[in-house]
Amino acid sequence: MIDDNVLVPGGRPRAKAAPRSPSRRVTEPAPEAGAGIFSTGRQRNALGMHFMPLRLLLAASLLWLGLLPPAGAFERAWTVPVDTGVVGIERAQLDPAWWVARQPAPDRMILDAQAIAAQNAKLMQVDGSMHDLAELPKTLDRARIAGWVEGLSKRPTRALYDASGQPVAASDLDAIVANVNASAIPASQDTRYGLVVHRADLRTFPTRTRVFSSIDDHDIDRFQESGLFPGDPVAIVHESRDGQWWFVVNTRYAAWIEKKYVAQGTAQQVLEYGKKTPFRIVTGARATTVYTPEEPAVSELVLDMGVRVPVLPDWPIGNAVNGQHGYTSHVIELPVRNDDGSLRFAPALLPRREPTSDAPLPLTARNLIQQGFKFLGERYGWGHSYNARDCSGFVSEIYRSMGVQLPRNTSDQAVSPALNRIAFNEKDGRDKRMAIVRELQVGDLVYIPGHVMMVIGQVDGEPYVIHDTTGLSFAGPDGQTIRAKTNGVTVSPLTPLLFNGKQTFVDRITNVQRIRP
Repeated sequence: MIDDNVLVPGGRPRAKAAPRSPSRRVTEPAPEAGAGIFSTGRQRNALGMHFMPLRLLLAASLLWLGLLPPAGAFERAWTVPVDTGVVGIERAQLDPAWWVARQPAPDRMILDAQAIAAQNAKLMQVDGSMHDLAELPKTLDRARIAGWVEGLSKRPTRALYDASGQPVAASDLDAIVANVNASAIPASQDTRYGLVVHRADLRTFPTRTRVFSSIDDHDIDRFQESGLFPGDPVAIVHESRDGQWWFVVNTRYAAWIEKKYVAQGTAQQVLEYGKKTPFRIVTGARATTVYTPEEPAVSELVLDMGVRVPVLPDWPIGNAVNGQHGYTSHVIELPVRNDDGSLRFAPALLPRREPTSDAPLPLTARNLIQQGFKFLGERYGWGHSYNARDCSGFVSEIYRSMGVQLPRNTSDQAVSPALNRIAFNEKDGRDKRMAIVRELQVGDLVYIPGHVMMVIGQVDGEPYVIHDTTGLSFAGPDGQTIRAKTNGVTVSPLTPLLFNGKQTFVDRITNVQRIRP
């Protein structure tokens, strides 16, 4: 869905649409990070960062003139180290070990497996953004399907531009909307199921056409919704007019996917696949299966962090797997799409060198930090584009590697009743906000409109975060706003980041979600 009313610094808010619809509001990415006041090099704090009294006087003058945020916006002086160009970040802080070492009990269990299972069950029960596929009826009526399809695939009302910067013609949009084929939704139909066989995009419309909201934007594709991964279950509820796309409902999202990435099977095949044991869960940013010409569908298949695949424990030792002895790998089972679109399962080799585990990682501060840093520097990917992820996808996959499920988009994550939420409103002043900010712990999720950040620790009472963002804005030595186009997974302090010319990120915090007791 396209909408002009919500700022999206680096995340993915969801639009108001039909009940349980996955659509979201999307506009231009706004500047995202704030900043502080800087120094001469004559004084240092505990990090070796410098302070500059003369520039503090300059900042005070700018504040008096109304050119900086109001009093109290910056609780300390900040520097922009020359070797990073990012406010408050020294090179040493780009190493996860630096942050783990600052934790008094990095290996203390935050939630055990039983508590995580209970939270996941609660999420499915009380969070309206989630879809329990096992609870879908055997037949789906038109109203329900149309609510999903038409709630997402609404004709854009504003100007859009193609990859070359040319306006998208009305006739082209007409053809894209017509391919939704909404008039063909039957009065009722049997509920069908499938498994995703390859990482695939979820789209607003059944088209690969990329569209943008401005001539100079080539990253934020307004028809990109999200992504699905090998083994993800879906309900197949509608087909495009050209027969190349299915509208699918996943546990966390509903949108269009190319049919070639989904294999249709029985409800039992699909819904039981993710429950099979034993299994391996990907703990690195990604893992890759072995190349095999004998079974191309499972050859060099990329599995992202948190993807779970069943192991075939009884595979006979010495029996070749797709032409190769399997003793150096885990023999896993993957879904494959037959030529007729039906589902079958095939063995594949996942090398033992690849970063996987036989259970979700323990939910500890050490693992939260280390998992987040495995994506450090990865390019920002709106809606899981560029084979990457956006801010909400980033935190979701960190937690998924520890067995914790989260809603897909920031707007749903931020208000989920299944989590330990602290809500803010416009009347909450700076003192209340800073009191909570000073108490943030590793793993806490901090939300501003359209963006989420994960806390990785405190330095001298200042919270630091890791987040996937298009960029950071903060005040420079002369009081002017600096924009660092990080465009990827980034480490930064929280309090100096600027939301706009007059407000900091702290001023715009809407919610804090704590995945802890």
